[in-house]
Amino acid sequence: MAGVASHQKVLVDSLWSTDSLSRDVSLVLGGTVAIALAAQLKIVLPFTPVPVSAQTFAVLLIGALFGAKRGVVTVMTYLSIGILGLPVFAAAPPGPGALVSPTAGYLAGFVFAAWVMGTLSEHGWDRRPWTAALAMALSSLAIFACGVLWLGRFVGWDKVLQTGFFPFIPGDLLKIALATAILPAGWRMFRKSDATRQAS
Repeated sequence: MAGVASHQKVLVDSLWSTDSLSRDVSLVLGGTVAIALAAQLKIVLPFTPVPVSAQTFAVLLIGALFGAKRGVVTVMTYLSIGILGLPVFAAAPPGPGALVSPTAGYLAGFVFAAWVMGTLSEHGWDRRPWTAALAMALSSLAIFACGVLWLGRFVGWDKVLQTGFFPFIPGDLLKIALATAILPAGWRMFRKSDATRQAS
């Protein structure tokens, strides 16, 4: 991107500049809890095993705030506690059965989406509204690609888009709009606060 360095700090590194293992562990644990809680904010649709939930927004926001590496570790930690038996998934059953459930593809897609969103944010895409929106859209497509490919085995390829993609577009557009407002605004607040500290 023109005018953007090839690699920059993500927002959490700017707000919490102390680089330590305890900081990273705290971020991963906090992010894991945030995804688990967001998964419980869901609307069950009668025609599909995939619910509408706040989970994907939490995954993408964490990827943007934490960066690729911490974002992926956070999502992997979340998936691990669910596979170990904690009821943290929006639709998949707790335990190893989640890996073969109809929504397993979406869970796998969370890992790729966190990496995509984190990588793009590390290159400054979360600092401007239109690039933040594009980053969210690309990351959402990573989730859908994995989810739809797996879901087709359960609902049939003739119905997979109607049950695993089209119903979720309005919600994703809302999530993109929210991220477009939140992420650049966070950077503006940080720059203003940083300028105030330097001036004082």
